[in-house]
Amino acid sequence: MNKSTNPSAVRSKKEITEALLKLMKKYPYNEISVKQIVLETDLVRKTFYRNFSSKDDVLNSYIDIKAGEYVEALMDRTDPLTVIFEYCDRNRELLELLEKNGLMHLLLIRLNEILPEVSRTTDRERNPFSKLIGDLDPDYIVAFNVGAIWNIATLWVKRGMKDSPETIRNTIEQYLKNLSQPFRQ
Repeated sequence: MNKSTNPSAVRSKKEITEALLKLMKKYPYNEISVKQIVLETDLVRKTFYRNFSSKDDVLNSYIDIKAGEYVEALMDRTDPLTVIFEYCDRNRELLELLEKNGLMHLLLIRLNEILPEVSRTTDRERNPFSKLIGDLDPDYIVAFNVGAIWNIATLWVKRGMKDSPETIRNTIEQYLKNLSQPFRQ
């Protein structure tokens, strides 16, 4: 993706991204062409390729934006569970489109790339994981958390996101509380 901050380029990128998302509501992702995306906009094919290399580039760029929003939300709060489910709830439409098209893994891959880096480079005061991680290897802990939460979020999307974020959060918190109790036979 072209990283231009020119207002015209920003508008074009937004229009192209919105066109792709609109088409994903109607058609399977693998059947959507660059030509269809361009026809959904008032742009020409040349403008598309000036900003993106392919439809995959459009989707990955959008996922990067959404993953960045998630990281920022994490940095602003001390409760990662609340952030995760509020984020999923706010991005319900994207998650449903990704699930419908078998593309949920793209967001997982991106989070697995950026969260370990964030955990290593972010100021400990702003890092929501620093208290939990302590002196443990952050790569394993972040991978464990991303994987666990990712599976829960994926299940939530598959179930139609009917349960409230609070219900899911309470379930996880109760499970973690149970887990910390001595095991009884």
